[in-house]
Amino acid sequence: MPHTHWLLLDTETTGLKEPIYVVELAAQRMRGWEPEGPPFVRLLDHGVAIPPETARVNGNTREILERNGEPPLAVYDAFADYAGERPLVTYNLSYDLDQVLRPEWQRLGRAPIGRAGFCALRLAQRLLDPIPAGNCKLQTLRQYYRLPAHSAHTALGDVETVVDLLRQVLFPLAEARGLASWDAWRVYAAETWFPSRFAFGKYKGRPFLDARHDTALRAWLEWLAGSSNPRSAEMGRWYLERLAVDAGRESADAPTLVIATATGDSEGLVLYRDPERATLNRLIEAARTRLADLEAESAREHQAVAVIQSRLFSLLRPHYERRDRLRLAINYRRRYLDLLLVEGEEAAEALGSDYERARAETERDYAEAAAEASARRELSEADAHELKTLFRSLVRLYHPDRYTHDPERQAIHERLMQMINQAHDQGDIARLREIAHDPNAFLARQGLGGLDFADDADLTKLRQLYESLQVRLLATLEELAQLRESSDHELHRLSQERPELLETIAEQQAEAIRAEIVALEDEARRLAGEIEGLTDAPALGAE
Repeated sequence: MPHTHWLLLDTETTGLKEPIYVVELAAQRMRGWEPEGPPFVRLLDHGVAIPPETARVNGNTREILERNGEPPLAVYDAFADYAGERPLVTYNLSYDLDQVLRPEWQRLGRAPIGRAGFCALRLAQRLLDPIPAGNCKLQTLRQYYRLPAHSAHTALGDVETVVDLLRQVLFPLAEARGLASWDAWRVYAAETWFPSRFAFGKYKGRPFLDARHDTALRAWLEWLAGSSNPRSAEMGRWYLERLAVDAGRESADAPTLVIATATGDSEGLVLYRDPERATLNRLIEAARTRLADLEAESAREHQAVAVIQSRLFSLLRPHYERRDRLRLAINYRRRYLDLLLVEGEEAAEALGSDYERARAETERDYAEAAAEASARRELSEADAHELKTLFRSLVRLYHPDRYTHDPERQAIHERLMQMINQAHDQGDIARLREIAHDPNAFLARQGLGGLDFADDADLTKLRQLYESLQVRLLATLEELAQLRESSDHELHRLSQERPELLETIAEQQAEAIRAEIVALEDEARRLAGEIEGLTDAPALGAE
């Protein structure tokens, strides 16, 4: 394997709807586990429309491709020279090669390039089984294993991420299993295989090895093996064959659990095969630490985004308030007219008190929002580091998941975590220091009970806790990924690079709001004129 030459590639396309066109092609020559030479990356201009939802993901618009893209045949000629005779590997080989590239080459009348190697996704699924990150999405694994950040949803960025995943995560696992040659990798990735935990149905999340003791589960596998559906039957037979091989060797043959761990500034992987209490506790502690890191990272980025949104709100507040006062007045005047024409002037005038209450409530809401916005501040680098360190430590120590088996203790920890989260969101380092110094004294001052760290959970509850932590890890990773792909996060990032951008965007939004205000003022005046014409009295609802 150290001397094998191969090619790692990725594509960005116009989407899943056929015909699928490649808009970006990237590749990296590899020698064993190491990149060899510069990467290959090109944009392709097929002269076709780019669906908006696709452009939002990979950033390739029609205008960008017209300006920077090259004729597809020219790109593939250059790619053929770059690839040579190397076998092709992608993170989803059947999609990139069979559904995208080969149909495109046929459509263009071009000879196929290279030959299939192995699927890196299948390799990851097998080596990481059971997958601690919850799934094998590339960006989820990147964040879970703390791999370097590259440009997500670009072909080159994904190629670079797969290189990191192979070198830092998959290579140690493959080496531990004796997979040292190219052929061993290719065969291992292509072999018939199913996850050690069921991914669907009434046994979803259960390890198939439970069938050694669970007669209902074994009966279900036997039923599956006899299914008329070839795929289902193959799955059932595969699991039954593994059960026969593993019979009587529960401890030695338990699936390997692979988790990312960190101590101080060092990072790495830990493999566990022993499912007993000590190992479960180590797994849980490592998962808690990783989850605390992720939640601290997520909270920090939410805080940064919130600061920018607060600054934007402060710039636009007068326009928002003017618009909302007009909307309120228009709504009131329409209701007034409806009642006036049907129930008379007295019933209509009774709406006045409702209007005044609603207006006062709106003014209070704006005052509270303004106070909250002014309280949000960008922390110094030192304060931000301390805030993150304190928050991470407190989350790891006091998260209520520790006591899912004890509702009373869990309730105390939930209340404490609410206070920790609130202090973090407000950038209140002093409050976090107070909690960290003596949490029991802090809780006593809040009129709550003390903390009890006795660990009396049985093995079943520990397993359930570990599973719940994995679920939350995945949810946090996905939530963080969604935040980073949001327009609010993009505004935060751009405003860091160009501080003057926020005022420019505020003025653009203010211009749109002012146009809306003009239309609202016309409608408010029209309704006021209609009311005055019917009642000879001025309409309530100051503009």
